[in-house]
Amino acid sequence: MTIRALVLVEGNTTGTGPLYVQAAQRLGLHPITLSADPTQYDYLAAESNEAIRVDTNDLDALIRACSQLRATYDIAGITCAREAFYATIGKLCQHFGLPGPNPASIARCCDKFMQRQLLAHAGVPVPAYRLAENATEVESCVAELGLPVVLKPAVGNGSSGVRLCRDEDEVAEHTTHLLGGTHIWRSSPRILVEEFAQGPLYTAEIMGNEVIGIGAVDYGPPPHFVWRQLTFPAPVTDDEHARIVDVSLSCLQALGLGWGPTNIELRWTKRGPVVIEVNPRLAGTPDPQLVHLACGVDLVTEHVKLVIGDKWDLSRRHSQTAAVRSLVPDCDGTLDWVDGVSRAAAIPGVAEVKWSVTPKTPIVRKGDYRDRIGYVIASSPSLAQTEAILQRAVDAIRWAITPFPTVDE
Repeated sequence: MTIRALVLVEGNTTGTGPLYVQAAQRLGLHPITLSADPTQYDYLAAESNEAIRVDTNDLDALIRACSQLRATYDIAGITCAREAFYATIGKLCQHFGLPGPNPASIARCCDKFMQRQLLAHAGVPVPAYRLAENATEVESCVAELGLPVVLKPAVGNGSSGVRLCRDEDEVAEHTTHLLGGTHIWRSSPRILVEEFAQGPLYTAEIMGNEVIGIGAVDYGPPPHFVWRQLTFPAPVTDDEHARIVDVSLSCLQALGLGWGPTNIELRWTKRGPVVIEVNPRLAGTPDPQLVHLACGVDLVTEHVKLVIGDKWDLSRRHSQTAAVRSLVPDCDGTLDWVDGVSRAAAIPGVAEVKWSVTPKTPIVRKGDYRDRIGYVIASSPSLAQTEAILQRAVDAIRWAITPFPTVDE
């Protein structure tokens, strides 16, 4: 009998990559990862999972690799855990006649400027925005929109290169950072200049055309957008929930989405929910774990079921409040020691404690998702109880960082 396989294009070193491998195995599938460098994913070697080295930026190379695999396996589905390859996944699925996302819709959505245009044209509330390709155009855009503004790459994720600029000096500094060779671009340099939409931040987790739930996000101090806590479900009123759901579903229609997972970030402003970003993929960890703890829906497993043509089950199995606190250093330097991780994990109500940096590791903050050196997840029947458990666990973890020597030193 031919073995059914799930092909995964690239993985994720700290995110949902391992979850997709585990979901495939639970469903009786043989996971095979195609990667330009399989050694970067520790979880593949740790569990002896099959991986094949291939240029994942070359569609023809991926088609050849999958064609060769079909001689040995029954390829049940093809997917991935990373936005950069999701449009490619759609093309692969079309080539092999497998269920998958619309590659054109994914590509349009991943271009933040095009996404803004499509949403605005459909009447979906978005921040005022402009596109710039050089420093002079950035200055002109800022003059039109007025300060403060948010500068971000037109293509990217994880808040990489995203910064709030409150005055002209910060605009000039960040423009130089983005265009001066420091920032790594996945495409030709284009900067999205946006009005800073102010208000509480929410995230809508969607599968197909169904909003599974809404989470509340707290960021650290500006000018960067490094999240500190995510709570699911968000403590919102019925009216707020309904309006966020309505705007979220309007995004799917405007962007031609609605197959598989979508993650939408919104801010509740003076004019109600305003869409900050539509991500045409499953949110990275720890979002899926929170959803699973809060309502019993395993987004990764249900996504894999859709990918292989099986019927998914999005029914809620229970109602809890889950929250995650991100552990972020307050300075650059060398991590000396960490203590209390096991104590925190043993606290009742704590679902997971993850620490990702070993002692003596240099830490250089980037102002994005890479600043996280660990996290704690907790759940309970109530928001107040969950927050208390989370705080107790976070307080149990201690670490020390020796700052890098200054020039004078």
